[in-house]
Amino acid sequence: MVCLTGQVPTHLIGMDAFQECDTVGITRPCTKHNYLVKDVNDLARILHEAFYVATHGRPGPVVVDIPKDVQFAKGKYVGPKNIEHKTYRPKVKPEQEAIRRAVELIAMAKRPILYTGGGVINSGPTASQLLREFVSLTNIPLTSTLMGLGAYPASGKNWLGMLGMHGTYEANMAMHDCDVMICVGARFDDRITGRINAFSPNSKKIHIDIDPSSINKTVRVDIPVVADVAHALEDMIRVWKAKSYALDKQALATWWKQIDSWRARDSLRYRANRDVIMPQYAIQRLYEATKRKDVYITTEVGQHQMWAAQFFKFEEPNRWMTSGGLGTMGYGLPAAVGVQMAHPKSLVIDIAGDASVQMTAQEMSTAVQYRLPVKIFILNNQYMGMVRQWQQLLHGNRLSESYSEALPDFVKLAEAYGCVGMRCEKPADLDRQIKEMIETPHPVIFDCHVANLANCFPMIPSGKAHNEMLLGDDVADEDVGNVIDAKGKMLV
Repeated sequence: MVCLTGQVPTHLIGMDAFQECDTVGITRPCTKHNYLVKDVNDLARILHEAFYVATHGRPGPVVVDIPKDVQFAKGKYVGPKNIEHKTYRPKVKPEQEAIRRAVELIAMAKRPILYTGGGVINSGPTASQLLREFVSLTNIPLTSTLMGLGAYPASGKNWLGMLGMHGTYEANMAMHDCDVMICVGARFDDRITGRINAFSPNSKKIHIDIDPSSINKTVRVDIPVVADVAHALEDMIRVWKAKSYALDKQALATWWKQIDSWRARDSLRYRANRDVIMPQYAIQRLYEATKRKDVYITTEVGQHQMWAAQFFKFEEPNRWMTSGGLGTMGYGLPAAVGVQMAHPKSLVIDIAGDASVQMTAQEMSTAVQYRLPVKIFILNNQYMGMVRQWQQLLHGNRLSESYSEALPDFVKLAEAYGCVGMRCEKPADLDRQIKEMIETPHPVIFDCHVANLANCFPMIPSGKAHNEMLLGDDVADEDVGNVIDAKGKMLV
């Protein structure tokens, strides 16, 4: 993203002029690069540089701060040809020795795992295709961060589900017990690793990342590969085929047998309720209603975000828009507006929470003004649910300011903005009303009332290891009538 910001005239900078702020200073910690333009003849070059920096290497935001007198001035325009940043030269192709060592290590693995992240998505569609080809060649199990969902299809037989704090039991246990980890475009963030000194303690680690500053930043790795993910995967596939490498079939079969035993725990199962909509059930039914459509999903931040990651199955990259590591409540609605503008004929749904959606609810005005038929699917539990869950599980159930006593009537709010409001309170009505929401050719706020105190499991408590995760209340086999299957249907 390139942000053009306005600044006071150059002769007033530093004088505490009206509406002056140090834009360069305050944005420095959260941008990839920023500029203050002091001469109009530098403006064209700087703008071209800004787009180059933002889109090359690891993507990131760039700010160009333009004083008012520069905005009013006339200067010489130069085109973008051959304009690059003076010192920024991201490395996109890997060292071949690193590729050779990585492939050799993988070929010797007995319990390998692919750990993929948002870098696969950022690299472009070719990277996702190459990842799928490498999995097909090797039959290695694969897991993903929140930001990497969709790079490998959720329906794929090698898919273990999401990794990390609210990841599946099988993904986290496989990560803990693997002997070779291939990290592809991920950064070992704290939501993935849990307790660092207990993170995948007995594995050799390969890390492929275009950002050299991410290598060995939090977790020491054995083989670093600094490169664009697509180039690295392409070279790994070429070497694998050229050397006719193959994993130990017996060892891999034993590893898959162990993984299948973890899968049998069915860590995402939950108890049904015929009278109250369970939030997991709401996501499952939304997925079943939209899985064959051209659909994009955005989210806010909280329990609803994690349930969406767990229960909405993504088959393609760039269909899942969520704020990731910054955890910014209010992201989903304006993101949905942007996605709908980019894909006007697609179905765009913001899976939201009743607290998060209020951070930027005014953007419904934008959706109405530009006739963007976004759907805001609110899981309304009257709590800041993730805060309440942590207070319950980790702080002795001492609840503080996590209950919302003054929520708006979301149906009336929708009508006030001139869009469509819907409310659903019963499981039996959910399918019909979701269908109505999808077919409505206008912006919709869908107020889905869900169980107030449902917790999001599995969960690795902060500071714990992958094999110390909480699975919630186990459902006994004889109580199968209260279990929900993978499609959100009650088993009876």
